[in-house]
Amino acid sequence: MDHQVSLPQSTTTGLSFKVHRQQPELITPAKPTPRELKPLSDIDDQQGLRFQIPVIFFYRPNLSSDLDPVQVIKKALADALVYYYPFAGRLRELSNRKLAVDCTGEGVLFIEAEAYVSLAELEEADALLPPFPCLEELLFDVEGSSDVLTTPLLLVQVTRLKCCGFIFALRFNHTMTDGAGLSLFLKSLCELACGLHAPSVPPVWDRHLLTVSASEALVTHTHREYEEQVAIDVVATGDPLVSRSFFFRAEEISAIRKLLPPDLRNTSFEALSSFLWRCRTIALNPDPNTEMRLTCIINSRSKFSNSPLSPGYYGNVFVIPAAIATARDLMEKPLEFALRLIQETKSSVTENYVRSVTALMATRGRPMFVTAGNYIISDLRHFDLGKVDFGPWGKPVYGGTAKAGIALFPGVSFYVPFKNKKGETGTVVAISLPVRAMERFVAELNGVLNVFMSSL
Repeated sequence: MDHQVSLPQSTTTGLSFKVHRQQPELITPAKPTPRELKPLSDIDDQQGLRFQIPVIFFYRPNLSSDLDPVQVIKKALADALVYYYPFAGRLRELSNRKLAVDCTGEGVLFIEAEAYVSLAELEEADALLPPFPCLEELLFDVEGSSDVLTTPLLLVQVTRLKCCGFIFALRFNHTMTDGAGLSLFLKSLCELACGLHAPSVPPVWDRHLLTVSASEALVTHTHREYEEQVAIDVVATGDPLVSRSFFFRAEEISAIRKLLPPDLRNTSFEALSSFLWRCRTIALNPDPNTEMRLTCIINSRSKFSNSPLSPGYYGNVFVIPAAIATARDLMEKPLEFALRLIQETKSSVTENYVRSVTALMATRGRPMFVTAGNYIISDLRHFDLGKVDFGPWGKPVYGGTAKAGIALFPGVSFYVPFKNKKGETGTVVAISLPVRAMERFVAELNGVLNVFMSSL
C-alpha cells in the first residue's frame, strides 16, 4: 500500500522552515453592507459545531505571471464579503443558547506571510498531506481569535513560497457553514479573483427554513447520536496521539471489496468506511462489549424534495446518524456486517429525519453528539475543494482539511481527493490515534490489503 505521509505530528517529516508573517489585519467588505442580526438555523448552532476548522491549499508557481497571490486574494476577499457579509460580523448567543450573527461589517482576519521553502521541497519530503510541517505557522492562531463568540468568523493566511508558489490557508467557524457551503464560498472567491463582477451562484441566507419554535418542535425519530453520554472515550484519555495520512487508490478499494460478497452492491464510501471502522476498532482493542460507533456525515440538501433549499444556501445542511455495534461484532463478524450497518444508517436519513434533528436542538438545549467509542467520517470528495483556482496558478496540488480530528475530539477523518507524485488518483484519509493503537492499525491495514493486493 502507498502511504504518502506516515510520521507523527510531533516530528512530521523532519522538514522545518522559517515563516515570516506580517501583522494580522482585518479585511472588511469592499462596499457598505446591511447592519442586522441574523439568527443561525437549529442545525447550525448545535454544540457539536461550535468550533473552528482549518483547510489548506498548496499552489505551484506560474513564472509567466507577475500577479501577487496575496493581493489577488485580499481584494477578492473584500469583494466576496459584500455578498457573504455575515462572515464579516460576529456571533452572539441569545436566549435558549440560540446563536445569531451580528452583521457589524468588522471584517475577517487576514495574514500575509513568506515561507523560506519551495513547493518542490515540500513535495520531495512528502509534506503535502496531513500532518503538515509547521501548520501552526502556515495558519497562525491569532491571540484571542479562536473563540466561537465575538471573534472573526474567518481567518485567512496567504504564504508566498520562495519558488513563487503559495499556500492559501483558511479557518472558519463551523456554525456558519459546512463543506458544501464552504465550497460555494470558495467558488465565489475564485470567480471574483478571476475577474467576475459577481458570484455565479448568489449566496442565500434562509436559515429560518431549518429553524423551528420550541412550541411547534416535534422530535419524530430516535437520535442516538445525541443521547446522554456516560462512557469515557478511550482515544481522548489514552496515550499521546499521532497522525498519519493514508492513500487509497482504486486498487486498494478493489482489495477491500474482496472481503465482501461479490453480489453486495456498495459505494467506495461504504466499502472504505466499513474497513476503516473495523481496523480502527481492532487497533484500539477495547473491551469486546464496548459500544462502537461510526458516524456518517450526511449532506442532506438533496433530501428536501418538498421544499428544496436554494442552490445558494451556504448554512449547515447535514445530519450525523450513527451506525452502532459492539466491538466484538465488528472484530469477529465479516466486513459485510459493518457495511450493511452503514448502509442502513445512510438510508435512514430523510427530510423528516433532518426536521426531527432541528426539533431536538430547539427543545433539548442544542446538545453535543456522543464522542465515546465514536469514529466520524466526512466525505469531502464531492465538494470541489481540489478546484479552488485563483487564476494563473491553476488548481491546488492539495486542497482539503489541514488535519485529522476537530477541536478537542480526535476521532474524525475526512476523505480528500488527491493525485500523488506518480500521477495516481485516490482518496487521502488522515487518522489520529494513540501511538500503540496506530502501530496496530497500520499492521492490520497492511496485513489485510497485502494479502488481497497480491491477487489483483
